[in-house]
This record gives sequence, structure tokens and C-alpha cells, in this order.
Amino acid sequence: MRQFVKFSVVGASGFVVNLVVFTILQRLVPTHAEPLPYSLIYSTSFLAGGVSNYYLNRIWTFRSGGHALREGAQFLTVSLLALVVGLIVSAVLAPSLGHGHRTWFVATVAGMFVNFFLNKYWTFKHVS
Repeated sequence: MRQFVKFSVVGASGFVVNLVVFTILQRLVPTHAEPLPYSLIYSTSFLAGGVSNYYLNRIWTFRSGGHALREGAQFLTVSLLALVVGLIVSAVLAPSLGHGHRTWFVATVAGMFVNFFLNKYWTFKHVS
């Protein structure tokens, strides 16, 4: 239970990183140019949150002493799978909700479930 709470705290911080990057890319970057494609904005913000989450989960949640490059590759693989799930959810919701924060929120939550379970039982499975 303690690991899940820590994972949730880390996830919340990654959620904030994700939201900030999403908002910056959506609202501030395209001020003098065409808006960036939604899939690029979503993917970039999702992966920014993922990098933050990997580092914090490795050192705090799971206190892993495992091989950092192997775990990093596994975490990235899980993040990419969660990204695909999020993009699919976005594609399904966008016609009714648009490409704004509501779609982003639901898609991100869907990806969080994939992230926790695969990282717990694959990336950091060797950690008690």
C-alpha cells in the first residue's frame, strides 16, 4: 500500500509536469506560427511527465538499485504503451470533447493505470 501511495504522489507530480508542458505547447508556443498538432503536443507532454516519473519512482517509490539503463528502457517501453493507450482514448473522445484539457485528462488517467501495473510487475518487479 505504501508503494501505491508513493507511486500516486509521483504520478501526481508527473501529472503536473505533463499538464504544464501540454499547456505551454498548446497555448504559448504557437503564438507566431500554426498550432502544433495535438498528437505531438500530447506525446511530448506525456513523455516529459514520464521522464520525471521514472526518476522519482526509481529513487523514491521503488528504491531500485537495479540496472538503470535496463529499467529506463523498460520504463520507456511501458510509457510508450501507455502513450498509445492515451492516444487511442484521445481519438475516441476528441469528436465529442475536442482536443482540450478534458480529453487530455481522461486519456492521461487511462495511461496511468497501464503505467502503474506494468511498472510494478515488470520494470521494478525485483524490488520488494
